[in-house]
Amino acid sequence: MDWFTAPGYWLSRLVFQRALAGVYLCAFLAAALQFRALLGERGMLPIPRFVARAPFRRAPSLFHLHYSDRFFAGCAWAGCAVSAALLAGADAELPLWAAMLLWLIPWALYLSIVNVGQTWYAFGWESLLLEVGFLAVFLGNDEVAPPVLVLFLLRWILFRVEFGAGLIKMRGDACWRKLTCLHYHHETQPMPGPLSWFFHHLPGPVHKAEVAANHLTQLVVPVLLFTPQPIATAAASLMILTQLWLVVSGNFSWLNWITIVLALSAVRFPTERRAAPPVPLWYEVVVLAVTALLLFLSYRPVVNMVSRRQVMNRSFDPLHLVNTYGAFGSVSRIRYEVVVEGTLDGTPREDSDWREYEFRGKPGDPRRWPRQFAPYHLRLDWLMWFAALSPAYAGDWFGGLVERLLENDRDTLRLLRRSPFPPDEPPRFVRARLFRYRYTTWRELRETGACWERTYVREYLPPTRLAGTAQRP
Repeated sequence: MDWFTAPGYWLSRLVFQRALAGVYLCAFLAAALQFRALLGERGMLPIPRFVARAPFRRAPSLFHLHYSDRFFAGCAWAGCAVSAALLAGADAELPLWAAMLLWLIPWALYLSIVNVGQTWYAFGWESLLLEVGFLAVFLGNDEVAPPVLVLFLLRWILFRVEFGAGLIKMRGDACWRKLTCLHYHHETQPMPGPLSWFFHHLPGPVHKAEVAANHLTQLVVPVLLFTPQPIATAAASLMILTQLWLVVSGNFSWLNWITIVLALSAVRFPTERRAAPPVPLWYEVVVLAVTALLLFLSYRPVVNMVSRRQVMNRSFDPLHLVNTYGAFGSVSRIRYEVVVEGTLDGTPREDSDWREYEFRGKPGDPRRWPRQFAPYHLRLDWLMWFAALSPAYAGDWFGGLVERLLENDRDTLRLLRRSPFPPDEPPRFVRARLFRYRYTTWRELRETGACWERTYVREYLPPTRLAGTAQRP
């Protein structure tokens, strides 16, 4: 079938595949380095306990068949190895069917992790990586030109990501319609970056222009993805520029990067036209069947997108094949942070020697400037932001965190920037307090060197010790 392939997108496919492999590598690396404290056998939300109550059909995963920390580590590091091989172009050296199987491996491994990841993996970019990664299996290698249908489906995902996010904003917080949300967003976003303080202090009219440009990029430009070239390339390029603006203004894991990867698939790079090799019949049949399946499954995301009760970041099938997306339908006006402290004193008092735990990414010490971590994802830091919004968001894991801090658990302490206690002397009590944080002004920054100013609000968790330990004077 002459219409089946798009010979003008050889380089687009190559750039897309290598960039996607890079995102996969970040995702597997984060899983390998963080899972023991979060999901391991002694983790805050142990996988063995989850798979004992969640049937395979609801959360298909290799870990239903077997779980041990060593096996999880093997899967995560195997994902890193395959992702690195794909990043280096290993799929181009294989027959078409073998290249497809190679792309299937990271998708199956990451699906297994996400489906048992519970709260730690309940982010929209997890499903987005899986949805995009599944399509990458059928994009082919140098034996065939890129299939038109798969390229269309990638644009369809990008359209849903951007248009859905635009709709959730217009239906949500009134500040999006008033163009004032960025008066607060850079200060209250989950994990600010090193330039977020400066973005926050941009003039009000600039913030309004940013919001207006966001609405244009998310509600108008996505439609242009389905127009002829070079208009589609211009639309995708504008989306890439918008996402890069978000990259430098905050730490949003790989959400912005996977969106950029999607947009790259719609960019037609000026290259020498190559002859299209014949396409195997079995490959045409597989691509047609997958396309029909995904279009059929798109019904529920589309209904959700046009509904007045639109929800964000929802997966409609256990394989995460077609999902709905969206972010920041509402924007917080005030930033709260949970500050966790411990003491060696046998009897906790207000004047005890309380020492603060320092997290890697979330605000803590007002003088410590935020760092850039994205596309790497600090899962505990992100969940601490939700915990500050409401204790209900932390009900299933915060107690486990405190317990492991009281034990000086090595794996948990590795998730932090610094523990105030030596490895052989754990705290006797741990407490948590809620603070209000705000960015300092230019004048305050010059006088104090602090980018944050914080004010005590209330007790979040009273002084707590391990069960069975006696309180000492």
